[in-house]
Amino acid sequence: MPSLPAPALPPLPRPPSGALIRASVLELLVLAGHALLYPTGLTQERRTVPGPPGAPPAAEQLSGAGKPRGSAAPGSPGSAGTRALPAELAGPAPRTPSRLRLPSPASGPERPPVLLLHGFIDNRSVFVLLRRALRRHGHRQVEALNYSPLTCDIRSAAAALAERIEEICERTGRARIDVVGHSLGGLIARYYVQRLGGHARVRTLVTLGTPHSGTTAAPWLSAHPIVRQMRPDSPVIEELSAPAPECATRFVCFWSDLDQVVLPPATARIEHPDLAVVNIRVSGIGHLALPVHGAVAAEILRALDAPEANTDTGEAGSVA
Repeated sequence: MPSLPAPALPPLPRPPSGALIRASVLELLVLAGHALLYPTGLTQERRTVPGPPGAPPAAEQLSGAGKPRGSAAPGSPGSAGTRALPAELAGPAPRTPSRLRLPSPASGPERPPVLLLHGFIDNRSVFVLLRRALRRHGHRQVEALNYSPLTCDIRSAAAALAERIEEICERTGRARIDVVGHSLGGLIARYYVQRLGGHARVRTLVTLGTPHSGTTAAPWLSAHPIVRQMRPDSPVIEELSAPAPECATRFVCFWSDLDQVVLPPATARIEHPDLAVVNIRVSGIGHLALPVHGAVAAEILRALDAPEANTDTGEAGSVA
């Protein structure tokens, strides 16, 4: 009787690389630290009124959204391109703010306000290190917005963001501001800029691990409406791929090749013919570490200092 061929065995799973192991350990450390800080960011922060140069801004409690004092002429967009973080800035996430390797504060006119926007099921406490870095670098007006954890629609969240930005512009007397958004926060800010006319108010939008082309991660969470809106085939993602020839905001997108939340990781880039974009690849860290990593903070500061007509371009690379 002829012998039957042995059944084919499934291939053994490949062991995780050293970089992935290190990034996973760092993600767990960041998660543990953020869990301790999370209760401190549950409430909305007190909004501030800028004082004279060199003096800390005075705090006051404000409610509601203001009306703009005047229309802003959109600035010229930055150049499209892709570049990598300099290797000399790479390194582990800082344990304390003093270890942030930051560029020297740039001289020139007063910087516009910066608004920080957190990700899904998070709050403003995720930006504690980045906020300190911005203020040490000379950004006197730095605020963070908590959107409701019950938010179920990116469009309505973007409309609420529009009200807050109008209030900031009225309170500070500035026509345009900069926005930094982590994960879902970056997608909300992009929808406001690209679909609700926010390009007239936002000079530079920095996104950290934002699923600009959607993410396929965590399919079991698709029952949540806002998670469905972050899928690659969602109507929101389709709207963001529509033409936007009038958009004057400059986009700076950080994406990590070890991101386990934005899958595939390269979907955290923006590839749109009408938008001025700089995509920055970060290697060796995961999704949660992006808002707290020293190298990323240094590049955010450089991006916000760059002139709007920046012509710097480059190819994608890796930072270990």
